[in-house]
Amino acid sequence: MIKEGYLQELEASYKFFKRSTSALTEEDSTFAPKDSMMTSAQVVAHVAQTFEWFIDGAFGENGFDKDFEKHMAEVMAYNSLENARAYFEKASGNFRDVIASKTDEQLLAPLKDTSIMGAAPCLVVIGATIEHTAHHRGALSVYTRLCGKVPPMPYSE
Repeated sequence: MIKEGYLQELEASYKFFKRSTSALTEEDSTFAPKDSMMTSAQVVAHVAQTFEWFIDGAFGENGFDKDFEKHMAEVMAYNSLENARAYFEKASGNFRDVIASKTDEQLLAPLKDTSIMGAAPCLVVIGATIEHTAHHRGALSVYTRLCGKVPPMPYSE
């Protein structure tokens, strides 16, 4: 099946994200480099929310929800890394479960909503999720350093 390799990549991405952001503690939840930027907790919540957004976009009835103000308002409500990490666990687990439940035919079917990713196959959201998670993992590594800590190497313990 085509999805087995993708599921392994997702697991690695989740592990790398959690490991590289593990130096951030609850006390760092409301840290933001500048007033106009998301806090540590909000970035983690944003990553979690994006798992849901990609699943809905690829497999939901209504496609990609482009009400970005609503999405940002939901993320901005997070002020606890513990809560944001719980959201990450739930959303990443659901993403993995949905992908695991799909047949090759479903994963290779073209997106119904072509407004965001064009006429790509539905499985394009897997790579997009991995890239998005890596992007924010890097940003949170900078946050970690700005908090006076050293982010762990994501690839090994």
